[in-house]
Amino acid sequence: MTQGRIVPLLIEFAIPLMLGNLLQQLYNTVDTWVVGNYVGDSAFSAVGNVGPIINLLIGFFMGLSAGAGVVISQYYGAKREDRVQDTVHTAITVTLLLGVLFTAVGILMTPTMLKIMNMPTAEIHSEATAYLTIYFSGMISLMMYNMGSGILRAVGDSLRPFYFLAVSALTNTALDLLFVLVFKMGVRGVALATVLAQTLSACLIIITLLRMDNCVRLHIKKLRIHWDMLGKILKVGVPAALQMAITSFSNIFVQSYINHFGDACMGGWTAYSKIDQFLLLPMQSISLASTTFVGQNLGVNQVDRAKKGVRTAMLLSIGSMIILMIPVLIFAEPLVTFFNDNPEIVKNGAHFLRLMSPFYVFCCINQIYAGALRGAGDSKAPMFIMVGSFVVFRQIYLYLVANYFGNSMTAIVFGYPAGWLLCSTATLLYFKFSHWEKHRLVQ
Repeated sequence: MTQGRIVPLLIEFAIPLMLGNLLQQLYNTVDTWVVGNYVGDSAFSAVGNVGPIINLLIGFFMGLSAGAGVVISQYYGAKREDRVQDTVHTAITVTLLLGVLFTAVGILMTPTMLKIMNMPTAEIHSEATAYLTIYFSGMISLMMYNMGSGILRAVGDSLRPFYFLAVSALTNTALDLLFVLVFKMGVRGVALATVLAQTLSACLIIITLLRMDNCVRLHIKKLRIHWDMLGKILKVGVPAALQMAITSFSNIFVQSYINHFGDACMGGWTAYSKIDQFLLLPMQSISLASTTFVGQNLGVNQVDRAKKGVRTAMLLSIGSMIILMIPVLIFAEPLVTFFNDNPEIVKNGAHFLRLMSPFYVFCCINQIYAGALRGAGDSKAPMFIMVGSFVVFRQIYLYLVANYFGNSMTAIVFGYPAGWLLCSTATLLYFKFSHWEKHRLVQ
């Protein structure tokens, strides 16, 4: 990342990353598709609406893994192989410890979170409980894969994480169909399939790290916490983790507002959410690429190249988003029908798609700049800006709309683009007028 033409480097890095994220999204999407077509509407709404609960814990850990990736990328760019080794073993050790903790927390918090989400029927509540209990039992595998793949991406390897996800995604699909169509296990079957597939991807990533021939090689005997490296990881990771976790927790309350409008609205939002995740993949992948790019270049004090990389990433992100947005606006109904052909669900899902899609350009602005800031080691500013925009502002907006401005379905969901606009404006101003490049961890 520290030499060569920037556009090919970012694209070469982002494409396998995007394809890998695409496959990762397929886990829950395939689950949703299977239950929507072969189990029933209640199971469809249950599986589709538990995303905010899953993301609460996963988002927190993803922030910590991002912190490890930034530290590794900066030391790797600076050719400090001993420090890279210390960071790798610290990161894996912490992942093992947190995996046990998050499994217990996830299972214990499920009843409370589902109560907050205001599930409209007892059947949906029961299906969601079953899915989440099994899903959280395999939490450590998902965390280990994400930390391991983050380590590989930090040194420029985004291909192997993609290959491993391809294998596990195919495994997940096959097991989904086997458990649901043959063994008639319903939502329990799709949850079990996901856990088994994630375990496979975790095993593959660990085997790879054990066999690496460079400074990110994993040695079982060296597993321990290096407290100075943990401090650097937490400096970047904790603000990002809090931002992701708090935002996900806030979305649980947002979901309760949407669930107020009944099963058809829930189903439409579920289908929209699945499509939304795919639309955002190029932008998210380019944002992650910019994090690694900025981290490695600041590690060797190439500030101008780092800034040029951010500008390039912004153009690539906005361009890809516009290209994807157009067919979604045109073919909204067929896209929703793929997940569920209930006419009311299709109507609501298509409405959400056409309402929200044009505002995704704002997401490009806040995500690319936030990714660059984290790559420099500054994750506090993105945390405060995103929590203020996606949590504080959005909750105030929803409360006012629900209680004083008619409480319409359209007005409620518009809280998302309103938050994106506010976040993009604040992030842009901070990026332009702060000296973010001085926050790098390697001096």
